[in-house]
Amino acid sequence: HMGDADYKAYLAVVPGAQLASIYDRWGSRLLEQNVRVFRQARGGVNKGIRNTIDNDPDMFFAYNNGITATAEGITTRESADGLLLTGLKNLQIVNGGQTTASIHAAMRRNADLSKVFVQMKLSIVPPEKAIDIVPKISEFANSQNRVNAADFFANHPFHVRLEEFSRRIFAPSPDGTFRESKWFYERARGQYQDARGLLTVAQRKKFDLEYPKSQLISKTDLAKYLNVWRGHPDIVSKGAQKNFAHFADWNRREWATQPDSYNEVFFRHAVAKALIFRATEEIVTEQSWYQGGYRANVVAYAIAKMGSDCERREEFVDFDTVWRAQGISENMGAAIALVAEAVHDVLVSPPAGISNVTEWAKQQACWARVKAIDVDWPAAWLDELIGKDHIKAGKRDGIKDQKLLNGIEAQSIVVSAGGQLWEQLSGWGQSRKLLSPTELGILRVAASVPMKIPSEKQCLKVIESLRKLRSEGCVIGADLSI
Repeated sequence: HMGDADYKAYLAVVPGAQLASIYDRWGSRLLEQNVRVFRQARGGVNKGIRNTIDNDPDMFFAYNNGITATAEGITTRESADGLLLTGLKNLQIVNGGQTTASIHAAMRRNADLSKVFVQMKLSIVPPEKAIDIVPKISEFANSQNRVNAADFFANHPFHVRLEEFSRRIFAPSPDGTFRESKWFYERARGQYQDARGLLTVAQRKKFDLEYPKSQLISKTDLAKYLNVWRGHPDIVSKGAQKNFAHFADWNRREWATQPDSYNEVFFRHAVAKALIFRATEEIVTEQSWYQGGYRANVVAYAIAKMGSDCERREEFVDFDTVWRAQGISENMGAAIALVAEAVHDVLVSPPAGISNVTEWAKQQACWARVKAIDVDWPAAWLDELIGKDHIKAGKRDGIKDQKLLNGIEAQSIVVSAGGQLWEQLSGWGQSRKLLSPTELGILRVAASVPMKIPSEKQCLKVIESLRKLRSEGCVIGADLSI
């Protein structure tokens, strides 16, 4: 290992069968710090791994780059053959998800793994340093396939929360039946296919009913759907990665100031925006004036123009109605067709000196010209719009509900951890004079669990104190997920 460095490092050889059994038990939880998850056997790298396992298993160690992993703790013992690794705490494979899942897939089809061995570079990173070090290890280690900028934002709490919503919230059934489905938010690239790939045929059929592929939203798609309503069709027109980078920068700042605004209402409205975007794509394709080409730009500008004009009128699209219907109304479809033609005419008529329509669409001058268009919106669609007060009330309710959920979650963590842990934490903080009298008082209440249960508000303060002491180097409660 590395002597006085902030972490310990090991090089290990892992039997393929053992790695496969670990993945069989823990699945994608091993890859939570990875910037992407297994992408099935479609890519050249994955097919190469499979071919080596099947045809040259004894050469696997020589041909494969191995895996890069992190853990919070390690146990070892000496043997006649050298140092043996006997246990790891919170193992995370930050590079080599494809290798791991490919070996697991080989195990599931009963391939012989007795000659398959994998090199593992293992970094033991203390919990208090993991938030800074592990993402960098993941970023710098990933080079087998091109890694997009969006991949490195996958573990931000915003995406984790949306993923949780998408696995829990059922979408209304548009045909009035009792069969409900969910929208699958893909926080990490390849997550949807990876989830399906681990299932039996019967389980896969059930999965497809619950999460239809038509209801899959990726991070880059979400950034596109949200940015057009934020009035940035020019940014969206610059492509998925540049648009995502712009969105991520804004999103980080917004999360830091008002994380509770990202709640169930936000999720439902995000899905509604996805439904509007996809409906607009279909509407544009069906128009007689559309001769092919530039559809992505027309769609982005049409929706952005709709949102801009609504905001100027201080009236807004009723996203709750779109969510409940799981689609747009006939009146909204007519309004979209109208504005799409208007923005199309601007896009295909760039000013002198600009001949490329795609490049014209990337400029703020193009957006300024589109915003200046006077659209004669259909009265029937205008009647469907809702007022500012309605929007504000919905946002307030969403934030209130999210704060309640945060409190319930905090209370669950505090009670499950037990009073002894909070007593130890209180002693650690007090001995170093890091806690205020109020913080000490609330921690003492938590220390009385289960005889006395702190309120949800108190539990939120307990979690805040834990985070504060973690930042000062405390490892008490390091295994708590907060």
